[in-house]
Amino acid sequence: MRNFHLSLIVLSFPVIFSACNTNKQKSQNLDLKKIQVSYYGQNVPGVDPVIFAPGIVSIEGRNEYGISFSPDFDELYYSASKNDSLPNIFFSKLENDKWTIPIKINFTKGLKEAEMHPFVSFDRNKIFFTAHNADYTDTKIWYVNRIDKSWSKAIKMTSRLNDDEVFYLNQSENEDFYYTNISKFKIYTASNKGEKLNEIHDTEIEFGIHGFISPSQDYLLLNARNKENTERKDNDIYVCFKEKSGKWTKPINLGNKINSEFDETCPSLTPDGNYLFFSRYNEENELSNFYWVSSETIENLRPTELDK
Repeated sequence: MRNFHLSLIVLSFPVIFSACNTNKQKSQNLDLKKIQVSYYGQNVPGVDPVIFAPGIVSIEGRNEYGISFSPDFDELYYSASKNDSLPNIFFSKLENDKWTIPIKINFTKGLKEAEMHPFVSFDRNKIFFTAHNADYTDTKIWYVNRIDKSWSKAIKMTSRLNDDEVFYLNQSENEDFYYTNISKFKIYTASNKGEKLNEIHDTEIEFGIHGFISPSQDYLLLNARNKENTERKDNDIYVCFKEKSGKWTKPINLGNKINSEFDETCPSLTPDGNYLFFSRYNEENELSNFYWVSSETIENLRPTELDK
């Protein structure tokens, strides 16, 4: 009798194992489908960059730069402009597992001729963006508050960070701000805690603009003219890792999988930190499209002494 039960268990094991594998595969397929829906129905990339949503978000005949998903991946904001025209912010929303057609929105209602570089806060309650005049003056950070299913009147930030010409503001999960001071061509940071909002600090990173902080604030992305080859004049994307002392490492070039002979600019990360987005100016007439790639490409460059 004992042998009979043992044989039954042995014979049943492949069936159970097969059922477990089938359920696991179904779960993985569902997870993959959910991820694809979150990213505009696109197949997610590995360590080789691919163009993002061609013909829908990345459209021929215009520049696209500065993109931000909401933390729950049901809203998408980005800026775009036709060649030699002022930028606008576009918006798309996920409804019933389908993304709406991107539409142009105007937060300042004409107070400023140009709006760009949107960033959705981690609590979803604000969208920060850059606005400026038609003559590219008065470049400042603005924001709108979420009101039910709409947005408030646009508000210019009153922080000291707006004392100069600034753009490309974004946040870490703890709500610290990072932005580029284009008057000084440097990347700065500011706390978002009450009165500390007026405490501005130089990151002391030696070069670069369009600084973008990782959610956990352990690394910072930026773009700058290629520093490894003096004959090259194109912009590359670099990463600086935070040391235990709180200082940043020297910028590290992301390598030739990310950086090409064309300009790569405006790096950004998805709210979960899983994917890097950037603009590559490889379209005809030196126009740009959005590309995206797994953030594994960044982690592979992390110095061993800084391993998590």
